Amino acid sequence: MTDDKIALRTLLEKGSDTTFLREMIGFAAQRLMELESEALCGAGHGERSAERRNQRNGYRDRDWETRAGTVELRIPKLRRGSYFPAFLEPRRLAEKALTAVVQEAYVQGISTRSVDDLVRAMGMEGISKSQVSRLCGEIDERVQTFLSRPIEGEWPYVWLDATYVKARRDRHIVSVAVIVAVGVNTDGRREVLGMTVGHSEAEPFWVEFLRSLARRGLRGAKLVISDAHEGLKAAIVKVLGATWQRCRVHFMRNALAYAGKTQRRIVSAWVGTAFAQDDAAAARKQWREGADQARPRVPKLAALMDEAETDVLAYMSLSAPHRAKLHSTNPLERVNGEIKRRTEVVGIFPNEDAITRLVGAILLEQNDEWAVQRGRYMTLETIAPLGDDPTVSLPAIAS
Repeated sequence: MTDDKIALRTLLEKGSDTTFLREMIGFAAQRLMELESEALCGAGHGERSAERRNQRNGYRDRDWETRAGTVELRIPKLRRGSYFPAFLEPRRLAEKALTAVVQEAYVQGISTRSVDDLVRAMGMEGISKSQVSRLCGEIDERVQTFLSRPIEGEWPYVWLDATYVKARRDRHIVSVAVIVAVGVNTDGRREVLGMTVGHSEAEPFWVEFLRSLARRGLRGAKLVISDAHEGLKAAIVKVLGATWQRCRVHFMRNALAYAGKTQRRIVSAWVGTAFAQDDAAAARKQWREGADQARPRVPKLAALMDEAETDVLAYMSLSAPHRAKLHSTNPLERVNGEIKRRTEVVGIFPNEDAITRLVGAILLEQNDEWAVQRGRYMTLETIAPLGDDPTVSLPAIAS
């Protein structure tokens, strides 16, 4: 407590310094986090106690935007579980972005009836265009900083997925693809790598998006998992030099489309038996047997299996502990679910900048949540060998 009094006295001596309020906020927030982490651990920092339930494990830096300016925080980390201070409100930015998009649609007079009702329910009828512009500018700066940040380290696995939303363009309502990229690095940590908005999924679109990730530092990709988007496979090979894994969940939907209601169970068995094998060779053998069985009854399905074999079974050649997370885009389902939930409130976006603002804010906060999770998405022991950087071995210490 003496150290706290000394630190507080130092702040008070600053008097009329313009940074005084911001530093006071930082001091109070830091002390609050220390108290909360001590309560979770059952003992103070460095204190020996029989009642201790957890251990501290360093800090994680985080900027906190306040009305007094940016406050630099050091959030305590725990050895078991995770800690995130309640006063930071991890979903606050996305709620703010949603409000900004709704307001923008309202003041431009292009919102739907449901948005108008929402504006009235939130008491925002008196909002001005200048107020909306200022709010959007604040959010856009944070989102763009996040989406353009350098990508450091190696990322053996990358997932790509698309979600579609409605937006106005040239006085018409069009369907717009929102592409999200998520990766796992050689530390086993998961991050949002980037996002983009586009009207076409042809090869040039994918090439430009992947090149933008590469320019920011994306490297070391071994496998890229996605649905069968047009031109994507060629773009992956051209830009990243990685193998493409076709999402097997989406493939199964395509395969079942060739089967009638009475044949769907047997088709699922033909394909699913290959997925249950222990290694790549056995999976390919079973796949071909399934295709041969389907050929007399469902020739179109057999042709689809012949064409997709290499892409759907690509993950079988990689580490067995990783396969459950590599065969599909399911790891992105929660992210896409949150994007759909928020975008459905808007209905029709006033422009593409509004899409980037809202989706970017959602992704930024999802990235923060992943960052404070104690457990790695993939274990360090199984993913570290996938890195291209040479492993440095220290000489043994003589006894």
